[in-house]
Amino acid sequence: MEETKESLIFKGVAERLTLGITRILENMPGVVDVRFVEREPAEKRSLLSWEQKNTCILPEDLRDFYLTTDGFTLTWSVKLDSECVPLGLMTINSVARLCPLLQPVSLFSLPNAPSLADLDWEENTECGTGHAPAAPHFDSRCRIFELDSCGGNGKVCLVYKNCTPGVVAQQSEIWFLDRSLCWHLLTATFTSYYRLMITYLGLPEWQYAFTPYGPSPQAKQWASLYQPLTFSSELSSADPAGEYHLNKLDPTKAFKGKAKLPVPKKKQSTLCSSGSTAKSQGSAGRHSGGKR
Repeated sequence: MEETKESLIFKGVAERLTLGITRILENMPGVVDVRFVEREPAEKRSLLSWEQKNTCILPEDLRDFYLTTDGFTLTWSVKLDSECVPLGLMTINSVARLCPLLQPVSLFSLPNAPSLADLDWEENTECGTGHAPAAPHFDSRCRIFELDSCGGNGKVCLVYKNCTPGVVAQQSEIWFLDRSLCWHLLTATFTSYYRLMITYLGLPEWQYAFTPYGPSPQAKQWASLYQPLTFSSELSSADPAGEYHLNKLDPTKAFKGKAKLPVPKKKQSTLCSSGSTAKSQGSAGRHSGGKR
């Protein structure tokens, strides 16, 4: 009885953590093998140790999340023919894996080896122009921690901007670093990002929906299949016509056969031509008789 109660309690907690997305995925056509990894809550001392080590205060919502579960992993696959293909992936790194993006320089590294900090220069105005927020820096002005590696398609990071050495940083945002090492703001709070991740079902490259160039064509096809409402709203917001993202097929033109030309009626045409010539000859005869 006690084991049954504990399983029911954990099932309720998992249901609240996933916002019911597991049931939604299981009812989708073709979706198989929905897995949610169970994790114990993080200890308070591990959170305090992380804050002291990195001179940063964790956001209140992220702290509450870690006190509920030490990280988050939910995966799901689709069945194509007789093969299961992994597709969806939702991940939040544990406290132990919430590591700085900029690792300290190793003693064994070359003295003139390039680093990410070399990408920062004052003349760089590629990001943060106009009314857009200023992009994070790779140097000591920012403290950046990896929340999700995005399956190698970029990195979702917890970013503290305008940092001063030796001063505890408190304000943070969630940014996406794409494969070209350009920054894109996702949300201002962890709660908003978590809901965004659930809404996009962890589909491949969903973070690129917040970039000017968007996901790859293959990722767009998956999104149009398993997330049609959000995908269609993105198309309408990007382009009023919403047609340039996908190939448009007109069935009336694609499956229309060759038009058959009507066969001319030879008899009718010959009769008409003979009648017209007879009329012309008769009129010519009358004119000639009148002259005589």
